[in-house]
Amino acid sequence: MKTKLISIFCFSLSLVAYGQKKTADTIKKSWKYEPNFLVGFDVLNAGVSAFSDRKLFQGTISTRLTKKTHLVADVGIDKNIYQKNGYDAKASGTFFKLGSFYMLSMDKENLYNGFYGGGKLAGTFYNQEYFAIPVRATGGGADGTQSLPESSQSSYWIEAVLGGRVQLFDSNFFIDVNVQPKYLLYTTKQEGIMPMIVPGFGRSSGKFGFGFSWNIAYKF
Repeated sequence: MKTKLISIFCFSLSLVAYGQKKTADTIKKSWKYEPNFLVGFDVLNAGVSAFSDRKLFQGTISTRLTKKTHLVADVGIDKNIYQKNGYDAKASGTFFKLGSFYMLSMDKENLYNGFYGGGKLAGTFYNQEYFAIPVRATGGGADGTQSLPESSQSSYWIEAVLGGRVQLFDSNFFIDVNVQPKYLLYTTKQEGIMPMIVPGFGRSSGKFGFGFSWNIAYKF
């Protein structure tokens, strides 16, 4: 499944490259901000949710502040399970992201087309429950498991964003694809246990994560 998603991402980036004509370095017109918004929905992860344990639905909104700089905010809901190495857990919650990106190259005819890079600060508030946690026995007894009741937790991370965007024909619709390397800054812990699932961040007991999205966006 992961190989298939990466292939879709690579194909989408090739569409962005095809949609480019010239970089914005040749653009000499002055820029004055006017209200503009690009609202998108991640159709890839929403579609994958129908065939996996993870149910991820997220949307994004961005606005062009200067000729090359865009402000962006994301919001989503994420529900997942973790069943590995003796752990059995579930978590669900809402996550938020806020950041900006810079157009590394742009189409002369459409300044919204091109490749970009940037970063975001993110956080989530969620509920988790452990049905089984492996416990090592003392005194030569057999190893076992313990459970923990549902609790409210929160986590915070930073992520880089690298992607591209291309207009669909002459419409107001765009394809926007990006990848997000992530680093977990802080998380609350239940009974001192590192969370196995962080909604919006991913399913991992480590500090590093990786995400991707394939959005259909509409420009207002």
